[in-house]
Amino acid sequence: MQAAPVRATPIPSLTTALRAVESLLMSGGQRTARRNAWTSVLEDRRRAKDRVEAQRVLDQTLIARP
Repeated sequence: MQAAPVRATPIPSLTTALRAVESLLMSGGQRTARRNAWTSVLEDRRRAKDRVEAQRVLDQTLIARP
């Protein structure tokens, strides 16, 4: 007699779990506002990183000139 095959159900990711909790606690408008704010934070960080890189290149260019 063989045992029945066991089917593993995938465990939801942390992101999926947090979004599920978020959907229960917040209205749609609040979720949208929070996501828009987070997107802005990420974009600001990207621009800051780009500025630092550009400044580094400019500094190296100025030092390299005689």
